[in-house]
Amino acid sequence: MDLAMRRLVLIGCGLAALLACAPALARDGLDAVLSCMRANIPRSVLVKEVELTATDRVGGTRVLRGRLYGQREEGLLRTTLKIAAPADLAGAAYLLREKDGGDEMYMYLPALQRVRRISGASTQGALWGTDLSYGDIKQINNAFSGGGGSVDGQGELGGRAVHLLSLEPDPAEASRYTKMKVWVDQKTCVSLRVDFHEGENVRKRWTVDPASLKQAGTHWYAGDSTMHDLIEQTHTRLRVIGVDSDVELASRLFNPQTFYLGS
Repeated sequence: MDLAMRRLVLIGCGLAALLACAPALARDGLDAVLSCMRANIPRSVLVKEVELTATDRVGGTRVLRGRLYGQREEGLLRTTLKIAAPADLAGAAYLLREKDGGDEMYMYLPALQRVRRISGASTQGALWGTDLSYGDIKQINNAFSGGGGSVDGQGELGGRAVHLLSLEPDPAEASRYTKMKVWVDQKTCVSLRVDFHEGENVRKRWTVDPASLKQAGTHWYAGDSTMHDLIEQTHTRLRVIGVDSDVELASRLFNPQTFYLGS
């Protein structure tokens, strides 16, 4: 499977939702499982509300709510998040643009009344004070494209039959991770768990509540998921509320000069 085919992906349901096809064959090779994860990714997606609850190591929480828009443009990801809460971030907006020559991130803060471009190592840092980085989200929602891997067998997680995968990040992405262990639901092809390894240690763990799996049209997504930072002992819960797929979205939502305007 060539790299161009592997890159036909979308963050979809903004950050958390892994859209997939159903049903999948119970015992397929790696390419078949990854293809199923990508097969029904919509060309565009609107998440009416996304809620991120970040919890620190002593139990303190911070909740961020907003609306998310995503689409593919010639196979490359475009995603905009507009923040409604908390009050100190209300009106802020973020634009992520995947590019062959290096990804771009833009941020708009009402207090500054200007757009700022974020680049380099900043794109690998925590997003919005959560346990998620852009790199984490991109790995999950790109169906771990571009690297090597294998199917290690089948098993069960949360009462659901799963494929067990071992995957390596694309060298071109300069990922902090050395490998990922992935549990993929056989019925929906949504990833129910991902262990992100730094060397031999699991640095982060992404988990999905199987009971939260829902459909938007013909596409499946996870409505409730959590990223755990096992070293920092923090975690961030992501809830996705109200999803429309294959909708018409204005081009201004993904333009660095206009993405923050309007609703």
